[in-house]
Amino acid sequence: MTVRGMVRVFNKHVLNPLMLLAAGRKYWYAGVIDHTGRRSGKKYATPVVIEKVSGGFLIPLPYGTHVDWLRNVQAMGRTTVRVHGQSFNAAEPVVIDAPTAADLLSPRRQREFGRFGIENYLKMSQQSP
Repeated sequence: MTVRGMVRVFNKHVLNPLMLLAAGRKYWYAGVIDHTGRRSGKKYATPVVIEKVSGGFLIPLPYGTHVDWLRNVQAMGRTTVRVHGQSFNAAEPVVIDAPTAADLLSPRRQREFGRFGIENYLKMSQQSP
C-alpha cells in the first residue's frame, strides 16, 4: 500500500468521523457530501473539500477516482453537498483533470491543490431544490 493509501485508510476510519463534527459549517474549510451506497443502499456522509464555482461545485480527489463515495455519487448521478452552512443539490458528476479544473479555481486554490499533487477533481452542477 502506498503512503497516500495508508493516509486514506487512516482518514476514513479515524479522522473523518472527527471531521464530521465541523464539516459543512459556515466558517469551516471542509464540506460534507451525502451519498447512498450503490450496493447497500446505506446513507453516508463524507467530509471533503468543496469549492463553490460558477454553476456548481468542484471537489479535489487527492486519493484518486476509486474511492467509495465518488463511485456512489457517480452511480446515483446526484447528491447533496453541505458547504459553508448551506445545503445544495448537485448532479451531473464528471471527473475532470487538474488543467481543466485550474480554469475554475482561484490562483490561491490552484497553488494549494497543486502542492498535494491532485490530478483529478469531481465537477458537479448545482441543481434547484
